[in-house]
Amino acid sequence: MKDSRSIFFIILIGGVLYIPFLGHVHLFDWDEINFAESAREMLVSGNYLDVQINFEKFWEKPPLFIWLQALSMKLFGINEFAARFPNAIVGILSLISLFLIGKNIKDTKFGLIWTAIYASSILPFLYFKSGIIDPLFNLFIFLGIYFFYQFSKDQKSSLLKIFLSASFIGLGILTKGPVALLLFGLTAFVYMLIKKQYKKYISFKLLLPYILIVSLVGGFWFILQYFNGNKQVLVDFIEYQIRLFSTKDAGHGGFLLYHFVIILIGVFPASIFALKGFKSLKEEIKLHDFHLWMRILFWVVLILFTIVSTKIAHYSSLAYFPVSFLASYYIYYWLENKKTIPNWLNALIVLIASIWALVVIAIPIVGKNARKIIESQLIHDSFTNANLEADVHWSGYESLIGVFFLVSSIGFIYFIPDKKKKIIGILVSSILFTYSTLIIIAPKIEGYSQGALIEFYQKHAKENAYFSTYGLKNYAQYFYADIPIRKSNSNASLEWYRTGKTNKTVYIVTRNNKAIDFIKKYPNFAKLYEKNGFVFFQKIDLHDKK
Repeated sequence: MKDSRSIFFIILIGGVLYIPFLGHVHLFDWDEINFAESAREMLVSGNYLDVQINFEKFWEKPPLFIWLQALSMKLFGINEFAARFPNAIVGILSLISLFLIGKNIKDTKFGLIWTAIYASSILPFLYFKSGIIDPLFNLFIFLGIYFFYQFSKDQKSSLLKIFLSASFIGLGILTKGPVALLLFGLTAFVYMLIKKQYKKYISFKLLLPYILIVSLVGGFWFILQYFNGNKQVLVDFIEYQIRLFSTKDAGHGGFLLYHFVIILIGVFPASIFALKGFKSLKEEIKLHDFHLWMRILFWVVLILFTIVSTKIAHYSSLAYFPVSFLASYYIYYWLENKKTIPNWLNALIVLIASIWALVVIAIPIVGKNARKIIESQLIHDSFTNANLEADVHWSGYESLIGVFFLVSSIGFIYFIPDKKKKIIGILVSSILFTYSTLIIIAPKIEGYSQGALIEFYQKHAKENAYFSTYGLKNYAQYFYADIPIRKSNSNASLEWYRTGKTNKTVYIVTRNNKAIDFIKKYPNFAKLYEKNGFVFFQKIDLHDKK
């Protein structure tokens, strides 16, 4: 009964954290709009087998998460709330999973600490308020690893544990691709090397059912595509996966330790406490093996995506699970003994909190002084300067969010001696900071980054025109212009939109630093207007317009 109350409380808290304000800001390019648009096109076209963008086959992602978004749009309409709602549910399920797993491997107290640590860390919180694939993908991989851990610890009911592990890894493949199997396989392989128990796991009796289940579950959509005659989609999908690992995707390069920095700063405060959690406590026998699994998972994720050329923040988001576990591991035993948090750890908590706080303090100051910054010529990029010209109102009081976070972090670390109150205070202040920033600051930032763009597309929604871009990779035109299904020219190239004989209005959007080059190449376009760095053009030599 006590556990039932805990689960009910977690569902309630998760609902309060993740469901409100899902539609508070427009979807951000690239990934959010990409997946939401694919879901929208499923509804518009009635084609739920193929993932599409601009009603052309899109081979980069399998459809499971997009199916969930399409179902959500059936219930709530085609909007931002519906696109993000699946991840809010995934967030609640993730918290419940952490509680139940923590309770199973240790006790109820550990489960509650792990749940609280994960829920209060900044990036995990933001991810459950987004419309990207990774939260669901990560949960499936983590559950697949957990049930394999259960199998490695105790082989009673081994077929059930193998079935659950393989099924979740298969669902991970169906969500984002074969990297789910790669991450699981590398983690399990390193564990086997360390434990020197190859024969226990690498056997025909184990591998055959595992591979069979992973293939059936993970390959479900791929098999349907094959028998539906879409073999090229499978070829393109495989080539894309290889390309991601070998080359930098456009706009997604990064320095060598990119993911280490993202985890350290982004998964605050869990990341700081986790630094002390890497050391396994000799007196804690019960958690020793799971602790090993989590350390291995952390290093597999960080090393693998450090090697990968494409650097995107959410690539390393699977590490949020082991990081939050290691943080909980340290906090659990710190609360139990008489030791204090080391001075260096206190200082690091305040340092990272200060970085977040100062950024949020600075944003409104920059916004209120945007004109002075532009006139000072400190920024030499014309697009960025034009972004700052957006009509965004700042009262200045928004900076108090950062001030509160900084003061509360210092206060709880240095002036609250009670351990339990100290931890609760740090976690609650982190949640309040993240929530307030998302509600108050994020919509204003959007006013600079994509406000003019979304405004243009919404203005021309349902116009049945052609929309394209120049020197700008963007999916917003499809979702926010509410483009209807195309019955002709479905394979039209970008060049066709610009120079071909079109029978509809064609709109092209580019950045101000690309506009001169565009008009030189395509004098058949007239400039409509320019706003906040975006320049909007309309084709003027239409043919056979009906």
